[in-house]
Amino acid sequence: MRKHFVLDTNVLLHDTTALWAFGDNVVVIPITVIEELDKFKGQNDELGRNAREVVRQLDRLRCRGSLGCGVPLDERGHGTLLVDVEPPPVADMGLSGEVPDHRILATAWRLKREGKPVIFVSKDINLRIKSDALGIPTMNFEKEQVNIERLYTGWRESTVDEERFARFAENEEIELEDEPPLAPNEMVLVRNAARPRQTLLGRRHPHLEPHTVGPLRHEPSGQVAIAPRNLEQRFALELLLDDDVPLVTLVGRAGTGKTLLALAAAYAKTVRREVYDKILVSRPIMPLGRDIGYLPGSKDDKLEQWMKPIFDNLKFLLREKGRTGADHGRRIQELLRSGLLELEALTYIRGRSIWRQYLIVDEAQNLTPHEVKTIISRAGDETKLVLTGDPYQIDNPYLDSSSNGLSYVVQALRDEAVAGHMLLTRSERSRLAAVAAERL
Repeated sequence: MRKHFVLDTNVLLHDTTALWAFGDNVVVIPITVIEELDKFKGQNDELGRNAREVVRQLDRLRCRGSLGCGVPLDERGHGTLLVDVEPPPVADMGLSGEVPDHRILATAWRLKREGKPVIFVSKDINLRIKSDALGIPTMNFEKEQVNIERLYTGWRESTVDEERFARFAENEEIELEDEPPLAPNEMVLVRNAARPRQTLLGRRHPHLEPHTVGPLRHEPSGQVAIAPRNLEQRFALELLLDDDVPLVTLVGRAGTGKTLLALAAAYAKTVRREVYDKILVSRPIMPLGRDIGYLPGSKDDKLEQWMKPIFDNLKFLLREKGRTGADHGRRIQELLRSGLLELEALTYIRGRSIWRQYLIVDEAQNLTPHEVKTIISRAGDETKLVLTGDPYQIDNPYLDSSSNGLSYVVQALRDEAVAGHMLLTRSERSRLAAVAAERL
């Protein structure tokens, strides 16, 4: 018997292709969901765009018959879409009918009472709890989820015999016996079996065979204004300074240096070496309090307030003896006026083609997989894109450590030569910050 998947509004706003994610089953859209989509479609943000796209999809499906009676989701008749217009029996559940979520849930409850095999699908944790309490089988929408506990780290340790270690010390490529094979751009800490304290750093360059490792190519000293403080930071800079790796993802908790490393590499490649024309920095607007629209001033004034963490990192990079904080601020303003540095909200990046720029997207854990795909598709020739974030510090109410776009792209592109990744685990901001990140 085919199952009936009743979708909450947030599922469609999260992924506009969700209608086709349930195989040869019945996808039920309560009429309240249509009403909520109508409210969202006027917004000039990702939710508004997704709402408009879903509404257009539903309009196209009307050509196949009556949505109220059910229409096939594809030409072969696999899957059925049904818009349920029956009055939701909210009062029978003992809940308030004034709440749209309750009316959506009541549709699933009614179908279950009619004997249909129902599964309620929602990104809303509280609504899933209510559904479960009412005895309705419930699930999160997990089409693009990853196992965060097994997230690709970007590096591994490998022990080799003394002969191979000696050859590697002479900058020769060597074969490893590790399983599974190395991913493209995966880093390796090579350890000497005869003298375990002796180690060297290597990388599987994309042109090498999956079990072959070569020496690192990009020495940060003399290029960037900071020195790596640990192994992971050194590996991260190898990727950030390599123009042949157009996509780099940096994942780590607060204080591990994700944003600082990305900005240091961007400054070196753009301002010092002129490989790129501009540093473009962006962050998703996910406020802890009031939204950016409530801040005073023009768009640039609002963004300047929103980008304070970026300015803090830039001031640290530009620090010099005898210089004051005001001097650093003036230098940043010079970079902005000259066009070498641009700050932009992600909302305004959509639709742009970004050429020959070093693009840094900070706090990328607050993006959906679809939003990350949209950003990556904006990158033109000779553009480098760096995504940074902490999957355990998410402000988006419908994402978690496993379903956010940053975690998704790390796993999805780990075997691609165009991508590199590094998981940063050690806080280097201060002893206090390290203790807070670990204990609080």
